[in-house]
Amino acid sequence: MAKHLLIDGFNMAFRAYYAVAGLSRSDGFPTNALYGWIGSMWKLLDDQNPDEVVVFFDLGGAQDKLELLPEYKANRGETPEDFEKQVPVIKKITQAMGFSLVEKDGVESDDLLAAYAFQLYRENNSDSILIVSADKDFAQCVNDRIHMLLPPPTANPRLGWRNLDPEGVEKKYGVPPSMMADYLSLIGDTSDNIPGVPGCGPKTASKWLLEYKTIEGILQNASELKPVRFQNIVPDMAEQLEINQKIIALHLADPPESVAAGELNVSALLSVLEEMEMKTHLKEAQKRYAQGELAL
Repeated sequence: MAKHLLIDGFNMAFRAYYAVAGLSRSDGFPTNALYGWIGSMWKLLDDQNPDEVVVFFDLGGAQDKLELLPEYKANRGETPEDFEKQVPVIKKITQAMGFSLVEKDGVESDDLLAAYAFQLYRENNSDSILIVSADKDFAQCVNDRIHMLLPPPTANPRLGWRNLDPEGVEKKYGVPPSMMADYLSLIGDTSDNIPGVPGCGPKTASKWLLEYKTIEGILQNASELKPVRFQNIVPDMAEQLEINQKIIALHLADPPESVAAGELNVSALLSVLEEMEMKTHLKEAQKRYAQGELAL
């Protein structure tokens, strides 16, 4: 049985950027995201011993969603310049570490990752697939062999990495994975500027879905909703909820045309670490790859 790690690139890179502060090269080039990224990747390799690691990055691909909701993600501020400078180096390090790198114009990386996960699921009857991300949208992908691997929460890092299976999704969100797209559509997503039903929080959304199964079922039974104030609010949100469903549901029809196998390149990795003046990671890399296996 093979194990595949599918990594949400920007989600994990941003976490690395904000987790470590104040690191830079002698000329001022920032290295904090690089430091956190490499540490996280080594931790994943040590803990999971995967057969394949694929990292997915965005090149910009939300046009279809913007047509549905022009304000989609409009509330996000400018990407920090210090972070943007490090992204090309993160990608270079990622490939040198032997990981596959996938990005495609016109398709959001979340959709690419989810589509590839289900392609692996269909084609390999016993393989284990782990989606490495803190993005709750991926909870809708979880099943018997596709799990989420959640990074340690910033507020409580002692929790460590957590494997989220179908039971874990239901415990965390109150609904099974099959209901997650409707659940997220009801509560909305402030980080992506997706408006939910005003006043509807996670407990209310999960209660409705467990009783009525789908958003369509909720709308059909709007006159019975509790609290009573929602009996008028929810029908007025019907059009918005339909838009939310189309945006939040991950699109599985467009997997990557091919995923080139990664190849460890020790000399390239050491070269980048030297160039970035990352002495601690350089020593660790020299120790880890002392045998030079697969080095070019």
